Amino acid sequence: MHPLKSTILLACFSCLAAGASAAAPSRDGIYIPAAKTQSETDEYTRYELLAPESGKFRITYEVTATTAGARVFYNPIRPGSVATDEAVFDAMTGKPLHFEVVSGADARQDPLMPDADLDTNYIKVTLARPVPTDGQGRLVIIKTYEDRKSYTVDGGTIIFDRPLGIRRNKVVLPAGYEVVGLTVPSQILIEADGRIGVSFVNGTEGEAPLVLRAAKGAQTGAAAAPKAATQQRSWESPFEGETEEDRLSERAHQDRDIVYFLQQPESHAFALYHDYTESRPGINGYANVVRAGSTASNPSARILDTGETLQAKEMNGAEMAQMKINAGECVDPDARVVVIPFAPVQPGQSLRLRIAETYTAPVSYRLEGDELVFDRSLGRPRNAVVLPSGWYCTSSSIPATVSQLPDGRVRLDYWNGRPEPVAVLLKARRRVAR
Repeated sequence: MHPLKSTILLACFSCLAAGASAAAPSRDGIYIPAAKTQSETDEYTRYELLAPESGKFRITYEVTATTAGARVFYNPIRPGSVATDEAVFDAMTGKPLHFEVVSGADARQDPLMPDADLDTNYIKVTLARPVPTDGQGRLVIIKTYEDRKSYTVDGGTIIFDRPLGIRRNKVVLPAGYEVVGLTVPSQILIEADGRIGVSFVNGTEGEAPLVLRAAKGAQTGAAAAPKAATQQRSWESPFEGETEEDRLSERAHQDRDIVYFLQQPESHAFALYHDYTESRPGINGYANVVRAGSTASNPSARILDTGETLQAKEMNGAEMAQMKINAGECVDPDARVVVIPFAPVQPGQSLRLRIAETYTAPVSYRLEGDELVFDRSLGRPRNAVVLPSGWYCTSSSIPATVSQLPDGRVRLDYWNGRPEPVAVLLKARRRVAR
């Protein structure tokens, strides 16, 4: 499902009042990590392979600084690569940012970078604004690398052999080339100009061992242009699937992630936040989603780029239209929805929003005897579930990576590179006293 197809009627939102404040914090509440040194999130890299004999590829790197108060960001230049044609832009406004190349020794002088590699040079970027507390500073870094060890030619075959530590990546072949070898499971997608690209989500903590081989044989010019994706749905029985447009969208570049913080299971409740980027010009509001069988309360919203708090307002579709709130979707005039208005997005600009609330869902989240059960379909590329305090995982139907929060709670991350949701069945039991 497209990450912005989110205007659905709010069922059972009777607990809400316009502008309701967040619930009092609890030991099982939302946790946002804080860092004193440089930290980042939401990394995505696009590699465009240039003429094969050049050994060059153009990189567009999207990254988000998350250290509160940071005014600069350091991006390493990979050893063995020669960087040229650098440019840096603020993702919120689209405006260029000042940067300079500094040595690892210079970077170490900054408290943000006490462990900077002395053998590495860094692109030091001056941010458009200090990173807000619990907020973000989004960047787009563009550069061209020449690395003849990573990008080579073997007869008529080009080879891109490069371990990739970033979890979301896309590699675009030169015009006229097709994929003939690929070591990392990936979507294969056609660009607007007919070039072929591969895109993948790496759900592990390690590097993805990418080796991409390509050879001439693909069409070029006007003949290579793709046909427009349709709204036709999969015919596969017994379930009607997603549309062709959704199935062929680039999963790795979708920008929504969600974290569930399970409360004690007797409550059937879980707090959550989900972050998404709104970049459609003219959009000036978000209409929230509450799944059938769930109730929601305590909504809050903020712009992560600036720290600005937004107000949630309950209304119907007719009132939305009267207030000229455009959430990008049609809303029935009689439908009750909770809307979060914001200033209209301007062309070439974007906003990163965080929506938080508490859901109660007895069918999805329950206690069976002495066992916690969380049974829910998760549709985002990046999903995480944090167990309540005092519980340990006994079963997870979908593969996950596991980590532990500073307060001892266990977090399971589900990275889903497929275009359909994953049906997570998660079970847990109480820890025994040590």
